[in-house]
Amino acid sequence: MIVECAPAKINLALHVRCKRPDGYHELETLFAFLQHGDTITLRRTDAARFGVTGPFAAALAGEGDNLVLRAASLFSARFGDPGPLDIVLDKHLPVASGIGGGSADAAATLRALARLTGMAADDPALFTIAEALGADVPACLLGRSAVGTGKGEQLDPVAGLVDTPVLLVNPGVAVSTGPVFRAWDGVDRGGIGPGDLLARAMAGRNDLEPPARALAPVIGDVVALLQAQPGVMLARMSGSGATCFALFETVAARQAAAATIALAQPGWWCLESALA
Repeated sequence: MIVECAPAKINLALHVRCKRPDGYHELETLFAFLQHGDTITLRRTDAARFGVTGPFAAALAGEGDNLVLRAASLFSARFGDPGPLDIVLDKHLPVASGIGGGSADAAATLRALARLTGMAADDPALFTIAEALGADVPACLLGRSAVGTGKGEQLDPVAGLVDTPVLLVNPGVAVSTGPVFRAWDGVDRGGIGPGDLLARAMAGRNDLEPPARALAPVIGDVVALLQAQPGVMLARMSGSGATCFALFETVAARQAAAATIALAQPGWWCLESALA
């Protein structure tokens, strides 16, 4: 049995530079990963099976095709059929939430299949498959802090902020990536500057936050509440939303913020974690 973590992804900064002829957008982004997320479990079996468990399993109910199955299919097409597998996705991250849940699940599936078949996790062919699955999947396959350029698939690993306390908050609103990008105003506000990861993040921005807030105004409420908490170093929306994050100076400050938000907004989803 192979068990592979699919950690949540956050964009510490996300600068949109221009729209490309292929329909994607030219980006500069700072990827970071948490110590918690979904989990992929797979084992050889007599007949292929796929199941979803966990608190967000219902959100994927009835999906005949998803990124986990697509990742397994592309892996088999490229490297040969590993035989029937029982694959279980334990879903703890909300869907359509800007923290790479589906992309992380696909990347974890590729890593698990590589382990099962004795492949190296950094095999370039795995990254080719990852890019075919989505713009964030290569970063999730790498699974460490990196600067992403192009559509996000060109990765330059950087020193991370390991063990920095993080709080994720989602107000229960699913925001689709396509409409958010379409609502971007098209203004190039410049690239990500120099410095260490935290300095670059704090000097940066998320160009998708204004259009996402126009589509789901509650995102602004989440960011404002996070920014108001003691001990916050940085609070921002991740990806195309609606999940927002805050980096804290201490674990105690993160815990206090989580308790405050849970009391003020009991219907919001929160995850206490740390950067990997």
